[in-house]
Amino acid sequence: MPIIPQYTLTYFNLMGRAEPIRLIFAQARVNYKDHRIERSEWPALKEKMPFSQLPVLEMDGKVLAQSHAIEKFLARMFGLDGKDDWESAKIDECVMGLEDLLQKMVPWFRETDEVKKIEIFKKLVSDEINPFLERYQKFLVDNGSGYFVGTDLTYADLSLFNTLHFMNTKLLPGHLKNYSRLNEFVDKIAALPNIKAWLETRPKTDH
Repeated sequence: MPIIPQYTLTYFNLMGRAEPIRLIFAQARVNYKDHRIERSEWPALKEKMPFSQLPVLEMDGKVLAQSHAIEKFLARMFGLDGKDDWESAKIDECVMGLEDLLQKMVPWFRETDEVKKIEIFKKLVSDEINPFLERYQKFLVDNGSGYFVGTDLTYADLSLFNTLHFMNTKLLPGHLKNYSRLNEFVDKIAALPNIKAWLETRPKTDH
């Protein structure tokens, strides 16, 4: 009988960088320990982490850091990394394009002056978010399967779903009505039984 790995995912009590990983676990129906730490615990743990960052995945005593490395590893383990090397590369392309957008949002997240924050956000929507949505809607339509890569669900879909769902429910409520195919995509992924169950039971956090 094969030995089932024991997984522990450590992150803050947020969705953030860990949520695409949690979605992969949810879709694969693989048990893991969702270790959520408080901010007060972080200083004592920080220097013990490989990059002084979270999330970190532990698997049978081995440690893996960097969120995209964790996503990629688990996607390979659970059959969510495409059918061949080309699809795997296209998945990386989609996820890295998403990462470009997330990095451009960092100054807005970190801004503490409310007036400046509003101005940054307006420019972010017009210059970055809307072009991103137009581009990714075209990717989805051009692929023709209802998924971003290939003909089956991959972790690119889960990563993009995570951001698009957050955007449509919290960041820019209802904004995806302007991007009907992306809106349909989000509804479809949210209705997958394993994803639906996770969305209904996951801890409630602001972001």
